[in-house]
Amino acid sequence: MKRYLDMVDHPQHVKNLTLEQLAVLAQEIREELIRVLSVNGGHVGPNLGVVELTLALHRVFETPRDKFVWDVSHQCYVHKILTGRKNRFHTIRTTDGLSGFASRSESPHDCYGAGHAGTALSAALGMCAARDRLGTNEHIVCIFGDAALTNGISYEALNNIAQTTRRFIGILNDNEYSIARNVGAIARYLNRLITHPRYNAFSREFQKFLLKLPKGELALKLAHKAEEGFKGALAGVGLRPTSEVSGRPQDADGRGGYGNPVLFEEMGLRYLGPIDGHDLPLLISTLEFAKTCEEPIVIHVLTQKGRGFEAAIRNPEKFHGSGPYDIRTGDSPPPKAGTPPNWQDVFGQVLVKLCRQNNYLVGITAAMPSGTGLKLLEKTFPDRYFDVGIAEEHAVIFAAGMATMGFRPVCAIYSTFLQRAYDCIHHDVCLQDLPVIFCMDRAGLSANDGPTHHGLFDIAYLRCLPNVIGMAPKDEDELQDMLFTATLQSHPCFIRYPRGPAEGVPLKDQPQPLEIGKAEVLQPFSGQGHPRAALFALGNMQSVARKAAELLRAAGWDVALINPRFFKPLDAGTHEFFGRTAHVVATLEDHVLMGGYGSAVLELYSDRGITTPVVRLGWPDQFIEHASTVEHLRRKYGLTAERLVEQIQAAWERVQQPERIPAPALVAECASAG
Repeated sequence: MKRYLDMVDHPQHVKNLTLEQLAVLAQEIREELIRVLSVNGGHVGPNLGVVELTLALHRVFETPRDKFVWDVSHQCYVHKILTGRKNRFHTIRTTDGLSGFASRSESPHDCYGAGHAGTALSAALGMCAARDRLGTNEHIVCIFGDAALTNGISYEALNNIAQTTRRFIGILNDNEYSIARNVGAIARYLNRLITHPRYNAFSREFQKFLLKLPKGELALKLAHKAEEGFKGALAGVGLRPTSEVSGRPQDADGRGGYGNPVLFEEMGLRYLGPIDGHDLPLLISTLEFAKTCEEPIVIHVLTQKGRGFEAAIRNPEKFHGSGPYDIRTGDSPPPKAGTPPNWQDVFGQVLVKLCRQNNYLVGITAAMPSGTGLKLLEKTFPDRYFDVGIAEEHAVIFAAGMATMGFRPVCAIYSTFLQRAYDCIHHDVCLQDLPVIFCMDRAGLSANDGPTHHGLFDIAYLRCLPNVIGMAPKDEDELQDMLFTATLQSHPCFIRYPRGPAEGVPLKDQPQPLEIGKAEVLQPFSGQGHPRAALFALGNMQSVARKAAELLRAAGWDVALINPRFFKPLDAGTHEFFGRTAHVVATLEDHVLMGGYGSAVLELYSDRGITTPVVRLGWPDQFIEHASTVEHLRRKYGLTAERLVEQIQAAWERVQQPERIPAPALVAECASAG
């Protein structure tokens, strides 16, 4: 017999199944998720946790007319399967395949794209305001995680919902995790809601709604849950261990009662829950009730991250966003022999080494302890490790505050996420010239994640700020030297490095300080060959430059190879020397060309009257899509040694035979240009 999953390819199909059939479908979807993601990798745990919730949403609402706004949107795989993309699901996160996030260009059922946390409440409220203005009546449903409530944007939205619209449905998907376990007062607050006698039972109005349902048995079951309260019911489904719930203090206010009312109600939103996020009948009834509400409502849903896959339940941090794995064991494939350690792991090792020598060094992460390599610091020096949750703005200003007290805080934040704190970098760190160290992982491409996670803009957004020292290491030993150098500075320092394996260069026992703004000439001109090309390769572009140098030498060129090390300040002397002695200068960077390192070289040459042609290799002025590998995207967009050689040779030919436009044609061209 065919699976129900084989018969479901549109939200309407979900409405045609019975509750018993939906329960079977939920299991089939979990099996499909586990199977496909074992090959492609992806956000395993979050999607296994929202299977029933997604089925209930599509049972009750009608997309694309009704709108689902997913915070971060890495938990929308089930939504993709149910909205006409099932037959392409095996392509998720691969070249020319489905995106791992919601994408407006991919389907009309994806009303809003996202890859960063904390955006959904604001976006959904904007849609509600537009709907009200237009006078239409579609439903806007915002699915946000509890970790989104560590992000300040979420509170800016919550502050405005009640005064903006009467019809807003928010679903708080509470699984205790963002990537690592949630931290801070909000996580503790949400846990207290589960045990709060005022909120662990349904409202009377909701009970009356349930009793009107056609199936009396279901209504009685739910009414009984409401009467008894959800504290006992939830302890029995494994969502919260009984000891964890009952063992927490009840937050007494000193008068034998409890403290402030629930946060959402204080902001003018009706609160309902918490409810079991894996109880399909209950979810469906609750969402049907939410449709009738003429006031903003938040439904607190408890889900289990990784549900249905024991390996993901045991290791939720690993399976938040996993690579390929063995379905039977959950183990990742062993790395190929000789594979170097990942850049972030080298960073973590070096930071711990430096912390042993410097008591004023501390590490800060925004909910990314493993991805940034700070897990080792947490284990070795837990009192010098700070996880502030998904709150990059707070992380940066928090670091600035520590820096004013003589500490050297190291903010380990992905390049793409550091963008969120740009004002804080400008106003709180650079303006005050504070010695905060920023280590920007994923600078360059995060290939299978796509444009929301590529780190292609940091040089451009940092280069224009005064007091910045910006570096990019060519290998892991130079990363060690750069981090050590940064600890010796009294200015903001930024170190960018890519995702994935490093170069395999062993670390020195003791790092060495680098001269600020000084490039490293790896290979000077040999005096053999003509013409001369100088290749300035920033950071991880050295391998491309070395291969291009070989090709050019084989074609008779004399080639110099330089490691710039710093994108700010530039080594003006070295750049000028090669600008005046080379026939062609080439810059290579894993960054967009607009405003990047190559742009800085062009500005320097313009200021100093150097007319040597400059060829720039980098990413074009567009958002780069996702693909299976970085190598595929580099070939597609011409970030290869072969393409660089073609550009250098073409630049030399133009110098030898410059195009001459006849004067009349030049006048006409200028006139047509206005």
